Amino acid sequence: MNLATLDHKRILKFSGISFGVFLILFLLLNDLVMPLYTEQGRTTNVPAVVGLKVENAKEVLTQAGLTPREAETRIDKQYPIGTVAVENPPAGAEVKFGRGVYLTISGGEPLVRVPSLRGKSLRDARFTLEGTALNLGNIIYQQSEDFPENTIIDQAYAEGTELKNGSRIDVTVSQGRNSNKFLIPNVTLKSLTDAQKILMQTGFKVGTITYQVSTDLLPNTVLDQYPKAGELLSLGQTINLVVAQQSEKKSTSDN
Repeated sequence: MNLATLDHKRILKFSGISFGVFLILFLLLNDLVMPLYTEQGRTTNVPAVVGLKVENAKEVLTQAGLTPREAETRIDKQYPIGTVAVENPPAGAEVKFGRGVYLTISGGEPLVRVPSLRGKSLRDARFTLEGTALNLGNIIYQQSEDFPENTIIDQAYAEGTELKNGSRIDVTVSQGRNSNKFLIPNVTLKSLTDAQKILMQTGFKVGTITYQVSTDLLPNTVLDQYPKAGELLSLGQTINLVVAQQSEKKSTSDN
């Protein structure tokens, strides 16, 4: 092989390598550099992603030429857990391509741990629940050999259960051993005549009747009662009533 042939092969090899390098550089320039150059200075509007799941929000932002970034997770009642609660810059803002959009993620509504109510009186249970943003629910009375009268035997949700703010906790309350006390019926919003009949038929008496002016209800409608409906009371005891009237009257007592 002469020198001319060897040089020709070297030239061809060098040309092939040079073409390969040129092709790679061209592709890089065409696919990466040129888009960045052409988009430089261009702007776009931030799409609305609040309320979307995080992954969906990121996809929408990426397709819009923006860069999604997770900022923080915070408690939020309005948006479900795992969705976007806030975006910054906000939706509609005009920004440059590639701009980062910071997403605040909802941690959901705050939950409250149910306290132990067993053994407490109804009064103490109400105070305890109100202190934890929960409410006392329905009260069921039951005879008990183990718990004193008017103390809580059981609760609908076990201690430590996590519930939403304002949830109601039903309880079972002890009537004591062989209690001779009975539930007071609810006579509110009934006419005074009907309320008197119901109380007499269930073994109770009508006590003091206090009249109160009311523009919402008909005269002689029971507005309130003391003790309250659902409480326990021995038969023959009196129930005081507050009754609607159009003009003021003096209180009367049942003799």
